Amino acid sequence: MKPLIPAVIATLAAVTAASLFTASNANAQQPDSTEPSQQTETQTAPEEISYVYVEMKTSMGSMYIALNETKAPISTKNFVDYANEDYYNDTVFHRVIKGFMAQGGGFTLSDDNDLQKKPTNDEIKNEWKNGLSNMRGTIAMARLGRQPDSATSQFFINLVDNPFLDQPRDGAGYAVFGQVVKGLDVLDAIGNAPTGVQGVYADVPTEPIIIESVSVLSDKQAEDLELTAQD
Repeated sequence: MKPLIPAVIATLAAVTAASLFTASNANAQQPDSTEPSQQTETQTAPEEISYVYVEMKTSMGSMYIALNETKAPISTKNFVDYANEDYYNDTVFHRVIKGFMAQGGGFTLSDDNDLQKKPTNDEIKNEWKNGLSNMRGTIAMARLGRQPDSATSQFFINLVDNPFLDQPRDGAGYAVFGQVVKGLDVLDAIGNAPTGVQGVYADVPTEPIIIESVSVLSDKQAEDLELTAQD
């Protein structure tokens, strides 16, 4: 079974988390009125975010992605490990839904252009509560339905804002772990590619979109390319 994310968006129910409020006990001991009340305002320094930058070369051009290793350390390490193993080389974007997302990272093509699933490393923990949202250009882990901690190598890149994927529709949301910081035009070209059915797989690009390589960039390379993530 391949990792799934919703293929058809019909109507989305608004999900509102209930807030619990506990009133103070009216008989609780109050501060001594003879002592002045002192309130100290504390300021929290903004969290410093660490990113790993990667270049994803595709047959339609390159995308540069900032992986958020501060908020998504497990997913980032997982992706980097696969990249360093050259796992993503010559895989394809096997599922593209216009106006939704582009999914890849788990299939190669046979000589007859049939999809062939690659073996993977172990499944990872779902980091969907890390505060990152499925907005346009973000990259998130694909997984099996109703199995929150089933993600391995496959990922998807959001073509539009998809905040409903942040919600626990089957026990968990979908974990974002980075963002495209350069090459959104390439992403849009991928998202507009014609698709069809291939065997049991739907939404397969009729002209294969190859991920030629995924390379982790040095700090110097990222600086030379002027890559900057938005915290």
